[in-house]
Amino acid sequence: MVRKLSAEKKHEQSLAFGGQALIEGVMMRSRRHMVMCVRKSSNEILTNIEEINSLCEKYKILGLPFLRGIVALFETLYLGFKALFFSANAVAEEEGVKFTYKDFAVAAVLTAGLLSFFFVVPFLLTSLFNLTGVLFNIVEAVIRLAIFIVYLVLVGMWGEFRRVLQYHGAEHKTINAYEAGAPLDIANVKNYSRLHPRCGTSFLFITVIVSIILFSIMPDWGFAVRLSYRLLLIPVIGGISYELLRLSGRYHDSLLMRIATLPGLAFQRLTTREPSDDMIEVAIKAAKETIKLQE
Repeated sequence: MVRKLSAEKKHEQSLAFGGQALIEGVMMRSRRHMVMCVRKSSNEILTNIEEINSLCEKYKILGLPFLRGIVALFETLYLGFKALFFSANAVAEEEGVKFTYKDFAVAAVLTAGLLSFFFVVPFLLTSLFNLTGVLFNIVEAVIRLAIFIVYLVLVGMWGEFRRVLQYHGAEHKTINAYEAGAPLDIANVKNYSRLHPRCGTSFLFITVIVSIILFSIMPDWGFAVRLSYRLLLIPVIGGISYELLRLSGRYHDSLLMRIATLPGLAFQRLTTREPSDDMIEVAIKAAKETIKLQE
């Protein structure tokens, strides 16, 4: 049974406790460890644990506000790919397939290209209109959100990816139960929401708002320079958004933060699905292993 946490301790641990949906599994992580649990076709749950050595721990200056957000952005992407690589191999090996680090590198490049697509294409489309200043950035952000929504709807229709969205829901339910101090068993966890305010989906929505403000204050030195902003400032936007996400976690009970997190929670209805009991079981196992290591 998970003991009831004090408000201060719950906040401290919740900021360090997160996860990610995998292929037929869930990854949970604390500040020091990453636990990956994958359901095999034999119904066995395969578990892999790795220690996390953050650059923020090694170089204290990188742990300062804003800088830690930039580091966290790259480390989260790296660990996320690593966990996906593990789950993909765990599932594929049963079919006689083995993914290599070359495949891993290709997937990373494609993801970087997709990230660039979401920043560059909306800018190019907005440039077709005769707009300037803040209005340009708002329209650009609306187009970016529209493309993102269409993307989520399309991938959500894909059967295999839908299962990943269900595991995403299982991950959120488990973390919500843990933060509420509830016992981590299927009967309890399934009653919690599949939405969570600190989800990466909410983070993406925050980046849209930050990008509107940041791009609006940058000097207009021509089309090429403005386009380069969209790529060069991605780490800066990520660093600022990370701090805002931490702030929303610290003051999550305030009315202002509840209102501010509503759009991100709404988007999560596209990035999560209600999980089955066996999916929740996988998420619970990953969470329990992470909690045990953390304590």
